[in-house]
Amino acid sequence: MRQSYLFTSESVSEGHPDKVSDQISDAIVDLFLSKDPEARVACETLTTTQLVVLAGEIRCKGVFENGEWAPGALDEIEKTVRNTVKDIGYEQAGFHWNELRFENNLHGQSAHIAQGVDASGNKDEGAGDQGIMFGFACDETPDLMPATLYYSHKVLEHMAADRHSGAAPFLEPDAKSQVTLKFENGKPVAATAIVVSTQHAKGYDEGAKEAELHTYVKKVIADVLPANLLSNGTEYHINPTGSFEIGGPDGDAGLTGRKIIVDTYGGAAPHGGGAFSGKDPTKVDRSAAYITRYLAKNIVAAGLAKRCTIQLAYAIGVSKPLSLYVDTHGTGTVGDDKIEAAIQSIDKLGGLTPRGIRTHLGLNKPIYRKTAAYGHFGRTPEGDFFPWEKTDLVDDLKAALA
Repeated sequence: MRQSYLFTSESVSEGHPDKVSDQISDAIVDLFLSKDPEARVACETLTTTQLVVLAGEIRCKGVFENGEWAPGALDEIEKTVRNTVKDIGYEQAGFHWNELRFENNLHGQSAHIAQGVDASGNKDEGAGDQGIMFGFACDETPDLMPATLYYSHKVLEHMAADRHSGAAPFLEPDAKSQVTLKFENGKPVAATAIVVSTQHAKGYDEGAKEAELHTYVKKVIADVLPANLLSNGTEYHINPTGSFEIGGPDGDAGLTGRKIIVDTYGGAAPHGGGAFSGKDPTKVDRSAAYITRYLAKNIVAAGLAKRCTIQLAYAIGVSKPLSLYVDTHGTGTVGDDKIEAAIQSIDKLGGLTPRGIRTHLGLNKPIYRKTAAYGHFGRTPEGDFFPWEKTDLVDDLKAALA
């Protein structure tokens, strides 16, 4: 691995059209899991000017059974969608929570998929699909995330908090950020370029109001990034196109699952290709990506490596993973093969089967809408939320390697 280089990651705000779609899809997952912890959900969302469309497959006791919706279920789905858009803050002429058109095209899950996934007789519950999933952790930040992505997220989270509180009333929901850091000896030493594009109120693209917006954004950056990374040599690109009044789904159509690099590691690690939002935890695209992050984070937290990438692979309908791969990028204190063996020896992980993952992490709960903006990883575990960010496997790993 190179020791001196520039690296860049981007983030997008909760008001970005693709993130609006992700949050709606995960709000639907949460709705169904709140009714039935064993619900099966695959919900895709399209957002565009004054329109939200849902499509996908579900199975949920008491809500959708035998091809029929329970009384009031359709109204509850629409209310969930509108409230999600309202919470984000869209009350604009081109996208308004109370005025948008809504279409629900959710229908029953394929019986052929269900028979492969469901447990029956001596058959354990199988994976909801085939695929490869990656997890990653590194020691660049306190949350063991790549620094470029970590700070990109934090800038937008800070701005969103100010928008919601009224501290920055000129901000609108849609925004993007991008952070380029210079690394020496594998550690970030300087921010060479920072890009922030934010939707704004009318008039904040010229004169004194534009200067006010630019000053505000630079202050947010200074509050978020460590002072030693910023200097007179840092380039700032704030709303480089000039005006950004039209944004969100009115500016660009949004779709669930189009921000998979923002959701994960900002390009600093491999990605298996599967999106997370809109999927219940039987889908290993989601649950296996969470357990690989959990494993990688605990390996780094245990001092076994400074960087760690983990891959799992599954076949649809098959419970046991096809492969487990650990790579500590030459930073490990023990061999990668020994870490692989240690992981496989820890009983509480349930053999890394879909059921074992969900049981250990407690994933059959309505905990997903919070994941759908500002990244699924590097978040603070609290109560039932973000359990894959806990470092409670450290002692087990050390014991297995003793």
